[in-house]
Amino acid sequence: MSDTHASDTAVRAITHHIGGKAQPGTSGRIGDVFNPATGKVQARVPLASTDEVGAAVAAARAAFPAWAETPALKRARILFKFKELLDKHADELAEIITREHGKVLSDAKGEVTRGIEVVEFACAAPQLLKGQYSEQIGGGIDNWSMRQPLGVAAGITPFNFPMMVPCWMFPVALACGNTFVLKPSERDPSCAIRLAELLKEAGLPDGVFNVVHGDKEAVDALLEHPEVDSISFVGSTPIAEYIYSQGAARGKRVQALGGAKNHLVVMPDADLDLAVDALIGAGYGSAGERCMAISVAVAVGHIADELVERLAPRVRALTIKNGLESDAEMGPLVTAAHKAKVEGYIDAGVEGGAKLVVDGRGHKVQGHEEGFFIGGTLFDDVKPEMKIYKEEIFGPVLSIVRVPDFASAVDLINAHEMGNGVACFTSDGGVARAFARQIQVGMVGINVPIPVPMAWHSFGGWKRSLFGDHHAYGEEGVRFYTRYKSVMQRWPDSISKGAEFTMPVAK
Repeated sequence: MSDTHASDTAVRAITHHIGGKAQPGTSGRIGDVFNPATGKVQARVPLASTDEVGAAVAAARAAFPAWAETPALKRARILFKFKELLDKHADELAEIITREHGKVLSDAKGEVTRGIEVVEFACAAPQLLKGQYSEQIGGGIDNWSMRQPLGVAAGITPFNFPMMVPCWMFPVALACGNTFVLKPSERDPSCAIRLAELLKEAGLPDGVFNVVHGDKEAVDALLEHPEVDSISFVGSTPIAEYIYSQGAARGKRVQALGGAKNHLVVMPDADLDLAVDALIGAGYGSAGERCMAISVAVAVGHIADELVERLAPRVRALTIKNGLESDAEMGPLVTAAHKAKVEGYIDAGVEGGAKLVVDGRGHKVQGHEEGFFIGGTLFDDVKPEMKIYKEEIFGPVLSIVRVPDFASAVDLINAHEMGNGVACFTSDGGVARAFARQIQVGMVGINVPIPVPMAWHSFGGWKRSLFGDHHAYGEEGVRFYTRYKSVMQRWPDSISKGAEFTMPVAK
């Protein structure tokens, strides 16, 4: 990142989106946005100052009263129009994602679809926000409940899903009557701006949705701003813990989704062809830059040798190219710094004594020699005390851990500090049922490698993978973005004369 504007006019300038308008940065601080496939700077993004964040929050606060009073049906109709525009521009959004993140185009299209599904869910705002009513609970009294918006909501989102993860947040927040400030990743920020433009085109009033780019200064400004009522975050566990502690200490409602170390258990009775396909897709899809990527295969019993024998040639044969090429199976990592970090983990695995079966370091793609590519990597004989097992790598590195039996597999996974996603491949219904009940992880797949819940369910892990009381989107998201209010009512003609000094009870 640099502190001054470059003179290269071919490099695109990204803006903030505040109060319904594109706003150039005024802080004087600029970040580089790379094309991961070429290694070249393709855009520059302004890094917001505390004052710029304050301007976005002020725009959201000013827009809140009218938006909160807008009937839920009218809010839903704007989201319906937004969903229509997302469908129309889906290919454009996917290409924006691939050019800045690096994931293959088919994967980017899938991300767009999953984001649109949350918008579809949020379009049900009138149904989702209905309260409950009880008539004549006693003494001429009726009781009902309602859900009302919090105020200004903020979202801080990661680089790996520049559309889907923001869509976990703002469609539900807007449907519930909140206004929103989004701080997307500065590594791939263009998708967030395009979403803001499409929301405006859909008829969203100015100030209801705002985008400010930035780094830690912008994050801290959102955490410290007294007019921000809630914070949603998705990212690494240390930052999630920081976001949660700082936000909660200031009285904000916080939902902070942290990191993961997702396991896939392969039982001896599993369909090995299916299990290998699942590990290749879930371990190396999006170059492993997914919070739900499988990074550990737990091989139970005698299946381990054959599993490694089948995996190794598949890993070596991965088609690694620019993500825009139609036959690409895996693209580059997002930045050179992240590539170096992942290669450092591979170094640590070798130094720690794990068996390096396939080495992805030093991988070059013809015609894209300066791109941030790394090859698929496979370790065997990984032990729980090794760094590559304990920590989230967030790259195309799969570790094989060998255990003797089912109970050992469950104990291994439950002992890990993170509990985001997990899978078990088996043909035994009893094993599947026991696994689902005993495993201490928030999202579980049985013969499903990446068990990301659909939009009308909710996403979130256990243990140090989630800080806060609510999972993301779905009905959990509605609860997070609203306050519950209970109302009891009766009229004078049903009220007996005289003060009552006993606890009210149903009569």
